[in-house]
Amino acid sequence: MTTAYDFSARDIDGQETSLAAYKGKALLVVNTASKCGFTPQYTGLEKLSQDFKDQGLVVLGFPCDQFGHQEPGDEAEIKNFCSLTYDVSFPMFAKVNVNGPQAHPLFQWLKAEKTGLLGMEGIKWNFTKFLVGPDGTVLKRYAPTDTPEKIGKDIKKLLG
Repeated sequence: MTTAYDFSARDIDGQETSLAAYKGKALLVVNTASKCGFTPQYTGLEKLSQDFKDQGLVVLGFPCDQFGHQEPGDEAEIKNFCSLTYDVSFPMFAKVNVNGPQAHPLFQWLKAEKTGLLGMEGIKWNFTKFLVGPDGTVLKRYAPTDTPEKIGKDIKKLLG
């Protein structure tokens, strides 16, 4: 069986990172963008990260420029923006595609595991979120409009 921990991705500093490093932790995987109407969700995502990291949650941010060219910068610019504007401390990764033939394998798998509205696999916009349980399986997919505060209730239930 494939789990989230079977994948790896380049982090925001260019280092290949195995998600196996997070084995046994719950993950909230989010495709992010710096110039999106949902960008202020970084504040709530950081709060979730801080509130639940000791109980075993890791938020993982994956910048993506596939929606309205809302992540135009390179990794250094993205890292700087997230740090200075939202004080993001959770792991951020290099820019990825989440749809199409060049979609990162992690997102290909996430979308196949939990489809969206009406069974559609494709990610419709920035800040789509996937909640992965400590066993590495995808538990739930959230729309961009689902706020981190709303998701916090599910995380609290999951982590006890």
